[in-house]
Amino acid sequence: MPPIQIPEGYMANADGALMPIDKVKPQHLSEDKLVRDLIGSAREISAQLTKFKDIAMSDVQEFRAMIAREYGANKGGAKGNMTLRSYDGELTVQVQVSETIDFGVELQAAKELIDDCVAEWSEGSNDNLKVLVNDAFDVKKEGSIDTGRVLALRRLDITDEKWVTAMNAISDAVRVTGSRTYIRFYETDQKGERKAVSLDLASA
Repeated sequence: MPPIQIPEGYMANADGALMPIDKVKPQHLSEDKLVRDLIGSAREISAQLTKFKDIAMSDVQEFRAMIAREYGANKGGAKGNMTLRSYDGELTVQVQVSETIDFGVELQAAKELIDDCVAEWSEGSNDNLKVLVNDAFDVKKEGSIDTGRVLALRRLDITDEKWVTAMNAISDAVRVTGSRTYIRFYETDQKGERKAVSLDLASA
């Protein structure tokens, strides 16, 4: 929708109607100016933060590449995660990659195999396992399965062939649907505790 063309001497209200400025209450004019000034400043700061993040990410990736070139080593960890520290250990920069995970159709086969296992082992001591499995496959409020709980089943030390097949099916079902990269900054305070350098207005 194209923006409303506002004639000189008028301003638009929340319904889009044009009002003569001299008919608008002074306190409403003052509020409008204050809000527009603050939003303008917030947009400038937001743009600066975006630029800073781009520069910071570029710098740490360049450092990673330098280490790889000079030593043939990988400064980062799994999935691109990386921790850099000042020489005195007081300052830390962390890069973390967070992946969004979903499951494919293999998960249904895994669930059927797991149900078979639980049914076969349902006597006595395996009641806790049954609760664990049911919790893992319980659909959350937003309509999706708790990926963390499902993936945690693979850590159980169970060697039954059917269970192992089910865990392989879970692994095959995993789909990485997206990822986001975060960069965080920490410093050590006078008490020796690590504190985040806040770049968030809510926690500043």
